[in-house]
Amino acid sequence: MYRIGLSSCAFALTEENFKELRDSGIEAIELSMELDQHLQINHKEVLELSKRYDVDLWSYHLPFAPFEMIDISSLDKDIRENSIKLYTELIEKAAHIGIDKFVVHPSGEPIQADIREERIKYSMQTLDILAELASRCGAVIAVEDLPRTCLGNTSDEIRRLIGVNEKLRVCFDTNHLLSESNIHFMEALSDKIVTVHVSDYDFIDEKHWLPGEGQIDWRAMLSTFQKINYQGVWMYELRLNFPRALTRSRELTFEDFRKNANAIFDGKLPEIIQ
Repeated sequence: MYRIGLSSCAFALTEENFKELRDSGIEAIELSMELDQHLQINHKEVLELSKRYDVDLWSYHLPFAPFEMIDISSLDKDIRENSIKLYTELIEKAAHIGIDKFVVHPSGEPIQADIREERIKYSMQTLDILAELASRCGAVIAVEDLPRTCLGNTSDEIRRLIGVNEKLRVCFDTNHLLSESNIHFMEALSDKIVTVHVSDYDFIDEKHWLPGEGQIDWRAMLSTFQKINYQGVWMYELRLNFPRALTRSRELTFEDFRKNANAIFDGKLPEIIQ
């Protein structure tokens, strides 16, 4: 079945955590962190830890906030250009240590209906530039589906956004779709999905809960992943601490993700941590 991965939004990039990831059966990570951490990361050290503990550096989530500084769809030309400059630096450094998939948000929010088309135009212009940049580095840009009024909140809009450059691909986030089913999205973009963000939600808004804590039918999801021949990592994107609007008796551990994934892979209902 799929290799199990975990976003580093859940943990610090320390040797202790890399060892625990390996010992817990987590085989890959996505580098994801706050903006200041992106600028301070020691790429050589992270690569050495990855090799030492055999934890693959699968993907890199480019920063997407604060919106007044980072937004590839902004109407403000300076913000778009600053976003490109920042992403160029981050992509070149991360590609140098072998990362070849870069997840990007196509916009910030909120987006009013009367300016949506203009925001789409600017997002596509920037995505085209980023696609070529990543290609020169031996990598791809994976555009993530987003919730609410963000750009890319349906399969049709994602298809439109990535249509600007044939090199663009998709990161499918399982807890972002609010007006379309996950199954329909996956089938509509099956040929473009190269990585995923796995978490659960209530179909009302994004929650980033552990699968089984929300309303997603994970048996149907797994079947569809297999149907579309998804070849990537089963990458969890949620934090270890207590999320909003949900109570657990304890914080999550790395081992919880392995157990959760294995239950889904075995066709069972994941255990809920009360």
